[in-house]
Amino acid sequence: MQSTEELYRTYSADLFRYLVFLTHDPDRSEDLLLETFLHAITASGKFRGESSVKTWLFGIARNLWMQELRRLRRPAEEYLIRSYMEFSPEDTFDIRETLTAVKRLLSQKDERARQIVLFRMNGYAYAEIAQNLGISENSARVIEFRTKRWLLNEMKKEGLEWTKSHARSSGI
Repeated sequence: MQSTEELYRTYSADLFRYLVFLTHDPDRSEDLLLETFLHAITASGKFRGESSVKTWLFGIARNLWMQELRRLRRPAEEYLIRSYMEFSPEDTFDIRETLTAVKRLLSQKDERARQIVLFRMNGYAYAEIAQNLGISENSARVIEFRTKRWLLNEMKKEGLEWTKSHARSSGI
């Protein structure tokens, strides 16, 4: 495995973007980034090479974030869906109603589309999704894009709307 310095140089920017995606808080993301590398240093002997180093680091980052959510007693599912659907902290809506709608709407899609969305919600790269599902990376991207757009349109039809800036950025 690479030295810690090399790992940091290679993966810190991607990890930071991922953590901002999860937390919507650059300051908290920076703290989690450092915690991720500290954890990786102490756990480097446990890395078995069954995944890429990047996947391993992203897993550590996600687990640290999930631990923090549990510590704060916030539902992790809420944050995953909020992040995936790109809801900003300013967006106001009933999160329980939204979670229920997302789950219900996703249940209407085929198994492959549901799996791709769940993989993406959990931070998997398209290449990893493609490998897991036996499809091309491009197919994973297209299916995820179409499913997400469909979800957003269906939620809008049901009156589950959010800020106009979000709707514009999502192509709705």
